Amino acid sequence: MIPLDDDRPDPDALLAQMQEQERKAARGKLRIYFGASAGVGKTYAMLSAARKLQAAGQQVLVGVIETHGRSETAALVDGLEILPLKPIDYRGKSLGEFDIDMALERRPPLILIDELAHSNAPGSRHPKRWQDVEELLEAGIDVFSTVNVQHLESLNDVVGGITGIQVNETVPDTVFDAADEVVLVDIPADELLARLKGGKVYQAQQAERAAQNFFRKGNLIALRELALRRTADRIEDDVRAYRVEQSIDTIWKTGASVLALVGPRPGCEQVVRSAARLAGQLGTEWHAIYVETPALQRLPAAQRERILKMLKLAQDLGATTAVLSASNVAAAAAEYARSHNLSKIAMGRAHDSSPWRRSHIRNLAARAPDIDLIEVSGSERETAPATAGGGSTAAEDAVEDALRFKRRAIGYGVAAASSVGMALLATPLLPYFDLANIAMLFLLVVLLVAVRYGRGPSVLATCLSVACFDFFFVPPRFSFAISDLQYMITFGVMLAVGLITGHLTAGLRFQARVASYREARARALYEFAREMSGVLQTEQVFETTARFVQSTFNAKATLLVPDAEGKLHLPPGGAAPAALDQGVAQWAFDHAESAGLGTGTLPASPLFYMPLVAPMRTRGVLAIEPAQRRWILIPEQRQHLDTFAALAAIALERVHYVEVAQDALVNMESERLRNSLLAALSHDLRTPLTSLVGLSESLAGSRPALPEQQLELANFLHSEALRMSALVSNLLDMARIESGELKFNLQWQPLEEVVGSALRASRLQLAGHKVSTQLSLGLPLLRFDAVLIERVLCNLLENAAKYTPPGSSVVIYAVQRGEFVRVMVYDNGPGVPRGREEAVFEKFTRGEKESSKPGVGLGLAICRAIVEAHGGTIAVDKSPLGGAAFVFTLPIGTPPQPPEIEE
Repeated sequence: MIPLDDDRPDPDALLAQMQEQERKAARGKLRIYFGASAGVGKTYAMLSAARKLQAAGQQVLVGVIETHGRSETAALVDGLEILPLKPIDYRGKSLGEFDIDMALERRPPLILIDELAHSNAPGSRHPKRWQDVEELLEAGIDVFSTVNVQHLESLNDVVGGITGIQVNETVPDTVFDAADEVVLVDIPADELLARLKGGKVYQAQQAERAAQNFFRKGNLIALRELALRRTADRIEDDVRAYRVEQSIDTIWKTGASVLALVGPRPGCEQVVRSAARLAGQLGTEWHAIYVETPALQRLPAAQRERILKMLKLAQDLGATTAVLSASNVAAAAAEYARSHNLSKIAMGRAHDSSPWRRSHIRNLAARAPDIDLIEVSGSERETAPATAGGGSTAAEDAVEDALRFKRRAIGYGVAAASSVGMALLATPLLPYFDLANIAMLFLLVVLLVAVRYGRGPSVLATCLSVACFDFFFVPPRFSFAISDLQYMITFGVMLAVGLITGHLTAGLRFQARVASYREARARALYEFAREMSGVLQTEQVFETTARFVQSTFNAKATLLVPDAEGKLHLPPGGAAPAALDQGVAQWAFDHAESAGLGTGTLPASPLFYMPLVAPMRTRGVLAIEPAQRRWILIPEQRQHLDTFAALAAIALERVHYVEVAQDALVNMESERLRNSLLAALSHDLRTPLTSLVGLSESLAGSRPALPEQQLELANFLHSEALRMSALVSNLLDMARIESGELKFNLQWQPLEEVVGSALRASRLQLAGHKVSTQLSLGLPLLRFDAVLIERVLCNLLENAAKYTPPGSSVVIYAVQRGEFVRVMVYDNGPGVPRGREEAVFEKFTRGEKESSKPGVGLGLAICRAIVEAHGGTIAVDKSPLGGAAFVFTLPIGTPPQPPEIEE
């Protein structure tokens, strides 16, 4: 194993760094001009930088620039090549948007794209402008852009809480953080308000409204602070990345991050709390670590648990915690501080009675002269923070201490017996072996004891070996007297070599054991991830997770998954442990937070409940019953378990979406078959139904006239044939709409004519109802398919007549609202049941589940399909008369101008 103080770089890290550099070299560079609000000068600064680059000979292309009427900004655009905007038709209007295809074809070295958070008009390649910029960067084109702090996704709710205005256009923080450069453009709030008042931000009317709402001084000060802090965070990430790229291990005191050292002596609780207070005062992050050496591994169980509780306390106070395995505390702490650029290390104050502390402080001062060391005073009688249910019992501690004492006693016994035994075995060899060779045999014993039992037994074996060598082999034999003083040098060298060999071997044994634990954890994660990648059922996820948690953590695991209402239950075949508390598990699921053993929520529970949080939602809860309750406090174990939980959550989410995809595929195929069947049946039924309608009409109008009874039957036959023909037409139209075969004949025409024809076509269904029209005067011409919109009105009128009693009122109302004409068909009938406002527009859905009223439930579905195909919307609302009101809209557009008549 490579020592901690080895400065050789990791080959894998170097390879990854080179690959990342190659990727970045092929990608364009993004520079973001960042500000607190509009008007601070971001676009002005961007244009000024672009003009300087153009003057230096670099080609610059303006993709999109928003001057907002500012003359100074517009003046900087003069002289720069501007890319024409791409016209996009939207709701009858032509909008100009960034032309990404032309920009990619031109491939300029640098392009200016203002307002990165802008939403593109429907019909553009990407819904967001930052996605256009990503494509330009992937093509190797450098981009300058601008962003306000309120447009950052992570700060959107914060800004909304400050200003009371919710910003809908946002940029993901990943885009901001991935930018190669961030240039902060900042001015004081008073100066910005002066610019606003002077008309340099918005026009006069807009400026007055802005000053009363968003542009208040308090808002601007708060937004400025957010922008400064976010820029500082971004620069801190840049500093850390640069230090990694350049392999810089000295501390740069650009921040004031704190590292707290947790040790086995009293006073570490005060160290943790003081470090937390110091980090809070400095407004910075902080870390807490415990360096476990071979000697500290032999601490009593209660003392080790107290250290882990201190780390848990630090984690609860907001620290990043870690347990490091090393033979040198000072070297490990200095290495950790340098790798995380932590400029301050807090540790307990050294006392005269504590040489352990003094040595570490001196070693840290010698190894890290660039790090500030903070000594914290602490009480010698402090107690560990109480975490009910999170620690072990006295019986468990007693058993573990007894086992530890037994193992140590066996080690020392074997060391003593090995030394004496080697003396007895080597005695017959004295006539044949030189004393130096016999000394080597004793050193071999020391080495083997150190490998098997560690440092303490190896020291005992060394001392006993020297004593046995003197007593049994050095003249005069069988006494500790020495005839030749040169043997003193032999004893000294032998003792030194034995101690050094035992120390080094024990250290290597410790490092090998640590490496073995890490390798076992990595192998367990690899095998678990491989197993999870192939599961296709929830039961497989449950079985695999329980098995790996049992083998890896020596703990029993139970997986709980939610039903459609979000209530947890066991998967089929799952067995619940006796101590499982469904209420605690449900709380962990609902709040997406761990609960139970070792946590701050219901810590008395004997089980640990971990929510399985997937990217889309929480997928379940993992209930764990550990064999030793102490391990749940170890940060490495928790991190390892968190990784297991994340893999299980992703597997559950993948299984869920596999099931969704299978159901969607089945539904799509069923829908396709049903549409094909409907189209075939409707087409084959239309011809005989048309003949039946004609024959029934001829029969009713035949001469001489039929007797009254037969005439009534003929009329009834005619009306039923018409109804059946209408049903078949609906079926055929729905099938044609679904298949995309329906062609629209769009013409500019008045709405009044279609309303009249629909009323004439529905006169039989509306017989016995009071029908009236309320069409606003001066309705504009609309571009629509008259036959299809007539079908919409007929279906709505027939629906109103069908579900209202005779004598009810039915009204057709139309009025212009903005860019749309709003048409409403309403009545004074019973209305639509609450909660079914959307369901009535689904295919084969009827207003009443069990009804004798004719129909198959396609009329409203056809209405929605036709209206949405025209660019409008349709919905059901409360009628002014108390019944149901079906409202649809049609876009106005821009009708063609009549040709001018020359006189």
